[in-house]
Amino acid sequence: MSPEKYRYIVVEGPIGAGKTSLARRLSAHLGKALLLEDPDSNPFLAKFYEDPRRHALATQLFFLFQRTQQVGGLKQIDLFEGGTVADFILDKDPLFASLTLSDDELHLYQQIYGHLMPQAPTPDLVIYLQASPDKLIERVRKRGVNYERHISEQYLVRLADAYSRFFYQFSAAPLMIVNSDHLNFVDDAGDFDLLLRRVTEMKGPREFFSRGE
Repeated sequence: MSPEKYRYIVVEGPIGAGKTSLARRLSAHLGKALLLEDPDSNPFLAKFYEDPRRHALATQLFFLFQRTQQVGGLKQIDLFEGGTVADFILDKDPLFASLTLSDDELHLYQQIYGHLMPQAPTPDLVIYLQASPDKLIERVRKRGVNYERHISEQYLVRLADAYSRFFYQFSAAPLMIVNSDHLNFVDDAGDFDLLLRRVTEMKGPREFFSRGE
């Protein structure tokens, strides 16, 4: 993978897909700055997983303001001086809103989103990590983050489906869709090298990669 060709890389996927771990490894390997979501700083997130209906709006608005501020500070000069790897794309924020908010809350969210008009540079590459709901559930339970213990399996299933529908229609940037069920980019150097090779060899705006291909 050429650091010059891909100055702004985004790794995306539902909870448990491994996006933050892969973003960290890509950042270190390519010598790029790292831009990560900061869910631990959201004071409503743990409450949301315990009582989604009550705390969805506060949780979503906090993330919206946080993500807008993060990408707002990502200037073109930063990208050309060395590049950035991020573990989120701002365009997916409304995805979570539509998944978690009531109709009235969603209407309010859309008004606020429209007022903010958040802007972000277009990624040179988006890597979307797919995983089956069973694999997501397994990984979330295994990592044992305290506030994630209340995440329901039903929520993860709905989230995985929402991501799938979102990226099915995504055309804003070159997209590598990766089925990560049988890939370990953190502990397996071969898997990581294979991903780099597949990205380098991309010939079209959208390609799919899974173990065995």
